[in-house]
Amino acid sequence: MAKNPVAHFEIPADDPERLSGFYSELFDWKINKAPGMEYWLVSTVASKPEGGPAEVGGINGGITKRPMPDARNWVNYVTVGSVDDSVRQAQSLGARVLTSKSAVPSMGWFAILADPEMNVFGIWQDDSAAK
Repeated sequence: MAKNPVAHFEIPADDPERLSGFYSELFDWKINKAPGMEYWLVSTVASKPEGGPAEVGGINGGITKRPMPDARNWVNYVTVGSVDDSVRQAQSLGARVLTSKSAVPSMGWFAILADPEMNVFGIWQDDSAAK
């Protein structure tokens, strides 16, 4: 396993429910609304035809309300050991924090950053105790 694999992606949308239908139809992804959230969970893992491996495909993700009018790109989240440490290191290398460390209750922590060229990415830390 890679040291810091891409763990998750997000697609911003003005109408997440409509866009969920688009990606579901286009790629046959399984997309379901997360309970109690305005967030649609995307599963890209697919079953292989007979004779192939049981599952293929990479990472899963989500479709969410566009956080700002100019947010037009998919955001990839990289798994890290510590969001706090990674934010500090990224800032020391010239990154800007766009979204401070935030919890996804019972799942983990994330922050969204822009690299020195203003490419947006997220970092993710698993933590079932996150609140």
